Amino acid sequence: MTQQSNQRLLALDVMRGITIAGMIMVNNPGSWGSIYAPLGHASWNGLTPTDLVFPFFMFIMGISTYISLRKFNFEFSKPTLFKILKRTAVIFLIGLGLGWFSLSLRTFNKLSVEELGFMDRFIQSVTNFENLRILGVMQRLALTYGITSLIAIFVKHKYIPYIILITLVGYFLLLLFGNGFEFSENNIVSVVDRAILGANHMYVDSGVVLDPEGLLSTIPAVAHVLIGFYCGKILLDTKDNNEKIQQLFIIGTILMFAGFLLSYGCPINKKIWSPTYVLATCGLASLLLALLIWIIDIKGYKRWSVFFQSFGVNPLFIFVAAGVFAILMGNISFAYDGADITIKTFIYKICLQPYLGDYFGSLIFALLFVGFNWVIGNVLYKKQIYIKI
Repeated sequence: MTQQSNQRLLALDVMRGITIAGMIMVNNPGSWGSIYAPLGHASWNGLTPTDLVFPFFMFIMGISTYISLRKFNFEFSKPTLFKILKRTAVIFLIGLGLGWFSLSLRTFNKLSVEELGFMDRFIQSVTNFENLRILGVMQRLALTYGITSLIAIFVKHKYIPYIILITLVGYFLLLLFGNGFEFSENNIVSVVDRAILGANHMYVDSGVVLDPEGLLSTIPAVAHVLIGFYCGKILLDTKDNNEKIQQLFIIGTILMFAGFLLSYGCPINKKIWSPTYVLATCGLASLLLALLIWIIDIKGYKRWSVFFQSFGVNPLFIFVAAGVFAILMGNISFAYDGADITIKTFIYKICLQPYLGDYFGSLIFALLFVGFNWVIGNVLYKKQIYIKI
């Protein structure tokens, strides 16, 4: 935990905060059965507003990686390599820990119907490793950060656009000839991930073992972060804000149109992280960042952004904290009206749904949860405390 006084990129912090607030909101509705269409992921092919928040954050992570490694002149050294590997491992293990914590509590609750003593029940719960999902959001962030950083210090940056292009074209061919656009376990993404990870350690989507943060689809996700890395170069190497906006708008427009136009042959799909999904979302992210720079840094409209700054200066810490709170609220139960209900069920079913309805009550629950986490972030922001993960 450090106190920082250096000048931060405000527009970048705000965009980072918008994406973290968005991720927390869409991940925590009052009921998964009552979600407004824009707040749910596309069932397979397609793009919803919810499908933008995670890739936007990864795009920003690419920019942040450029800013971070620039301090070391992108040169290899043992301390730099150690820093990269350490951060990669820490982020990955935190993600794995969150998954283990959630699985342990869920298993403990399921075992309540069996005649087991507390210690037996506890031990079976915390050692349920055979059903632990290995990958997830934090793990994907870790892997893509680590690989991008290694490329940044070992490869000349003029080759990065070629790496992005070859990666996306190669992945498209893999999908094309491997049933990659088919929602089934014959999909090469599922086949490869099952062979390496095992079906018990993967996400199951509507009965199909296909992990949206799996190993194979991490390949295009690295290209995704590399695009953000390249935009970070533009952001820092260009001094004039108007010129920054112009270049970000040009790149964003090209990528967005390329993504949508090519989607006729390569569908936009988050769950397999298709190449067109990379292009379209990176394009939209670049355009949003350009817009925020114009609003905040050129026009000086900053007061509205304070809410998001509280999320943006400690993004991973708040995201992890929100994950812990969500797990606890969804698993800790207490007696109410003759039955055991969880904290989340009490708030949604008893306090919100009867008065606001299924869908609006579910949305208000999500917004209240965002607000709860904002309070924590705002305290840290006001004290200028930055918790690095």
